[in-house]
Amino acid sequence: MAGAHVLMFPCPFQGHVQPMLKLAELLALHHLHVTFINTHSIHNRLTRYGDIQSLSASYPTLHFNTIADCYSFGNNTGSGDTTAGNIILSTTLHAKPLLRNILLAQSPEIPKVTCIIQDGILGSLSNDLASELGIPITIIHFRTSSPCCFWPYFWLPNLFKTNELPIRGDEDMDRIISNMPGMENLLRCRDLPSFCRPGAKGNLSIDWVSLQTQQSLAADALILNTFEELDRLVLSQIRLHFPKVYTLGPLHHHLNVRKAETNEANDNTSFRSSFFEVDRSCMAWLDAQAKGSVLYVSFGTSTIVTREELMEFWHGLVNSKRRFLWVMRPDLVVGRENDDRIPEELEEGTKERGFMVEWAPQEEVLAHKAIGGFLTHSGWNSTLESLVAGVPMICWPYFADQQVNSRFVSEVWKVGLDMKDVCDRDVVEKMVNDLMVHRRDEFLKSAQAMAMLANQSVSPGGSSHSSMQDLIHYIKSFGKENN
Repeated sequence: MAGAHVLMFPCPFQGHVQPMLKLAELLALHHLHVTFINTHSIHNRLTRYGDIQSLSASYPTLHFNTIADCYSFGNNTGSGDTTAGNIILSTTLHAKPLLRNILLAQSPEIPKVTCIIQDGILGSLSNDLASELGIPITIIHFRTSSPCCFWPYFWLPNLFKTNELPIRGDEDMDRIISNMPGMENLLRCRDLPSFCRPGAKGNLSIDWVSLQTQQSLAADALILNTFEELDRLVLSQIRLHFPKVYTLGPLHHHLNVRKAETNEANDNTSFRSSFFEVDRSCMAWLDAQAKGSVLYVSFGTSTIVTREELMEFWHGLVNSKRRFLWVMRPDLVVGRENDDRIPEELEEGTKERGFMVEWAPQEEVLAHKAIGGFLTHSGWNSTLESLVAGVPMICWPYFADQQVNSRFVSEVWKVGLDMKDVCDRDVVEKMVNDLMVHRRDEFLKSAQAMAMLANQSVSPGGSSHSSMQDLIHYIKSFGKENN
């Protein structure tokens, strides 16, 4: 059977799986055959909390396959976990047999695989397999982190050559990085990816991250979840090394717009790629709040805070006298079992002005009229969702690309405040009131302008819409050549 068949393989973390699933849906909407591979644990979570079966029912050309879990999968599913490097390495090794079988498979109903879209963090996996099997195939790397972090990942070796790395200690953290093209004198040492820090969280070394990033040079093309108007300067630098770059973002909004303009997949508009059980009770609470009066607080799937940090955030939120909706993951706090007592003033302040859930429907929450700000860990998916919704941010980054994202939010896009490396109740209180009251109009104007650009990018004639059409044409043309 002639035609294009795309094999997609994300790294098994929610922040990686989510945007790749959005892209899989977009490709299926264009009637491409797509095989999407997850680990058993990821697939089971998506089945339990995200109703992934509805995707298969809605898209006849979208199929799912799984590989065995090759690591201990606990409550914390994020790449901030100390075993992140081991998970990525183990996944790469265990995936090879299944990928090999799929690439060699013959079926009268489904065309041969003509294109692999793999998570870029998995390095040379697809190239090695294609070379081993002697199969002509298009290999595209999807980097799920932000372009403004992918570029520093790529440029890290040069920072060592110019003696701007390594970071020598705490006294070095505010030193300006001057030799990064497109970002001259913008980033401080503390704004570099977290792996650059002495004693960094996790076990991903600078050398390993840099090597995996360099491996993307061997791919035929690169996909980034951004839009041209957001990252133009950085993209111009990336394209000097990666000539074929497809900017398709914001992917979640791109998919929503595409669904709205077509009669297809109407029964699937409610699909959630969630790893946790969503508590929708917060939506009724939001309905009862005044427009722009609520600060949404969520640190994503991977951030871990100490009890002391939790108390500083909590006191700051209550003392700000602003209303807040807080996503309190069961595994958010480390060492919580040692002391579960909550001060009376926090309990009372939360009853009066706050609402807590273990997990929220974030896209819906950010789009709600009651939301006036977002206290976030600055994960790339959360950042894009906030930009699309036109919601200003307070950034408290934890890991990986989040340090760079938060700097761009505050200093480049001017849509929020950067609170990195500080956890103090007085600072939290001040920043909340700056964002929600004192500088509200300033941030809201910037955020709404960015939301308009994001919407234009995925509309017909927009940069991301056009880039998607180019990608579809590229994939289909290769499918014709190899069938």
